[in-house]
Amino acid sequence: MTVSFTGHRDACSPEIKNTLREMTEKLIDEGADMFCAGGAVGFDTIAAETVLELQGEYPWITLRLVLPCPPEVQTSRFPVKARERYFDILRAADSTEIISPVYTDECMKLRNQRLVELADVCLCFYDKSRFTSGTGQTVRMAEKNDIKIINIYDNK
Repeated sequence: MTVSFTGHRDACSPEIKNTLREMTEKLIDEGADMFCAGGAVGFDTIAAETVLELQGEYPWITLRLVLPCPPEVQTSRFPVKARERYFDILRAADSTEIISPVYTDECMKLRNQRLVELADVCLCFYDKSRFTSGTGQTVRMAEKNDIKIINIYDNK
């Protein structure tokens, strides 16, 4: 079973991370073994770090990064600490897929679409009042594709 993560950039509190970990472990118990993240600041970062931490307990699980464009381009405007975390995650990931060799107006949407294509489950932090966000776009794509959605926001 493959799980793709999506969530808002500001969704990275310790409470959210604890709930994310609990839900991720539950999905592992249900058969999830591949986890996909898009490399954005915030929820994507804590999701990827959670999978990497859980690999110590569940060595068969893998982290796949699905990046919209090359890492140097995606992180060009990240704060220094976020950039460092990103490259730590990139080095530790089991596999990486880059959607576009350069940044384009469409590369984020195409990354989100690819995350949905890979997913059996979409584990997200989605505030429905933020409909126009990339997270909202990804969740709507998952809904259209009958992907199971687990929204941590609903459990807070």
